[in-house]
Amino acid sequence: MFSKLKDLLIGPALPTQSIGHKQLNKIRALAAFSPDALASIAYANQEIYLGLVVAGSLGLSYAWPIGLGITSLLVIVALSYFQTIHGYPSGGGSYIVARTNLGTLPGLLAAAALLVDYLLNAAVSLTAGVAALASAFPELWPHRVAIALVLLLVITLVNLRGLQEAGTFMAVPVYIFLGSYLSMLVYGLIRLAIEGPTPLAAVAPPPIQPLTLFLILHTFSTGSTALTGVEAISNGVPAFQPPQAKNAGRTLMVMAVFMGLLFAGSIGLTQFLGVVAGPQETILSALARRLFDNGILYYVIQFATLGILTVAANTSFAGFPRLAAILARDGFLPRQFSSLGDRLAFTNGILLLGFFTAVLIVLFGGDTHALIPLFAIGAFLAFTLSQAGMVVHWWKERGQHWGLKSFINGIGALATLTTLVVVIISKFMQGAWITILLIPLIVLGFRQIFAHYIRVREELSLKGLPPSLKPVEPTRVVIPISGVHRGMVGAVNFARSISKNVTAVYVELEPGSGEKARLEWEAWWPDVPMVVVPSPYRSVVGPLLQFLDETDAQHNDGQLAAVVLPEFIPGKWWQTLLHNQSAWLIKAALLYHRNLGRERVVIDVPFHLHL
Repeated sequence: MFSKLKDLLIGPALPTQSIGHKQLNKIRALAAFSPDALASIAYANQEIYLGLVVAGSLGLSYAWPIGLGITSLLVIVALSYFQTIHGYPSGGGSYIVARTNLGTLPGLLAAAALLVDYLLNAAVSLTAGVAALASAFPELWPHRVAIALVLLLVITLVNLRGLQEAGTFMAVPVYIFLGSYLSMLVYGLIRLAIEGPTPLAAVAPPPIQPLTLFLILHTFSTGSTALTGVEAISNGVPAFQPPQAKNAGRTLMVMAVFMGLLFAGSIGLTQFLGVVAGPQETILSALARRLFDNGILYYVIQFATLGILTVAANTSFAGFPRLAAILARDGFLPRQFSSLGDRLAFTNGILLLGFFTAVLIVLFGGDTHALIPLFAIGAFLAFTLSQAGMVVHWWKERGQHWGLKSFINGIGALATLTTLVVVIISKFMQGAWITILLIPLIVLGFRQIFAHYIRVREELSLKGLPPSLKPVEPTRVVIPISGVHRGMVGAVNFARSISKNVTAVYVELEPGSGEKARLEWEAWWPDVPMVVVPSPYRSVVGPLLQFLDETDAQHNDGQLAAVVLPEFIPGKWWQTLLHNQSAWLIKAALLYHRNLGRERVVIDVPFHLHL
């Protein structure tokens, strides 16, 4: 049943030979790598508006200067990653660049920051997309969490099916978004030229707090989330058609131009047209409504916003599992994350991201504004470490124009570090402390996992192991039994085939039941002794372990008795719930019950029921 349901939802398993590497032209590559960056204007603009509207018209008048400041930062970051593309044409993710050039600890910091950034990007993108939809259909506003979870489930299933992000699935919403938003900006500029600017004092709500430097810095820090996703192209250079670095660099510049136009253009129109959002509406929805009223074009804009934000969330499902797989191969995450699933996708990473994204959406009530303070810290920390690593990279290589290249990346590192400090200071009490605490804890987890794998490797190593000259003693076998039935036959026959010293053990839960079991046992296997162990507290596992320890001590032959465990298996999965799983409990107890450094062999002999 489970197999059929799995095949229905995510499809049948694919052979490993089906893995293909499809290289992308610049048009498809822009669609594959830009959604996160392009979609960030939706929540970044909203945060700038929410940060300034509390100061009334005076506060809103600073939206355009703040937008220009963030756009200037975008130019610096884009130029820095342009350098990264040419420095690491094989793919220069922040983790790889930082670990290679700065050391393991900075690399792990970058990796932890990226994992947190991917997680928050998925939650923020989905909640922001639902907010855009609810702005057009206000009756959906109370159901934001449910709608976001449904979208999350769809994206998770799509990725579990192994669909590649570089296909039409990604391209259609991206280019619909670009076409609709660029057209809206052009139309808005025409309207602005004809009608002239609208004074903010005439439309802005009254101030509820004064405009302060801290308020401006706080707004700048929340608006800087517009830069998330800029690094995506530098991570995926091998996916481009040759010449890979050249095409990736050009695509990055085109993406940065689109980001700058959309971000600065939408903020400028919002300010100069005097756009103010209602209590259950995003600022971009208010801008579209101001230009198109409630016509069909307004709804096109809203669905385009939902589409790009949903696809932006999908980019986290591409990046998070890949980074987790790299970390797992390096020994910093459980090995399971490096394994491909049935559909040639990193299933464990996808499921983990989907689970924690759902937790965030539920905990924060589907509110993008509540999630934003946690956002951006991971991205800017990874930016800073990556660019600092590139400075070291160019200094070590000392190739052509290495000084200029180091200077560009150094400016990028300084700019992103300054922004990171501003973000931490301005958003610490609003929730940034959670991310600041979480990233070091993740790094500590990385190091503990790595240390565990080192210890396992050392204990499993054959190096220095002397040959054993001690003769091997005959195996002693113990068979735990719950009664005498057909399921015992195979276990007893197998035990007698490997040893002449076989003992059955019956744990007596009810007084008198042991004698009855002994009579039945002797009728079938009179040559195999049976021991009845009383259990005054009605436990099976404890008395059995005590018996094994005592009999091992009595024999003192340098070995632990092997346990042959009879177990009957029901024909249907649900029938398993009707039985007490004693065999499973005994196996678990035996495997984790340590005894003087010696190992106990546990052999399971199944008997399948045909029900």
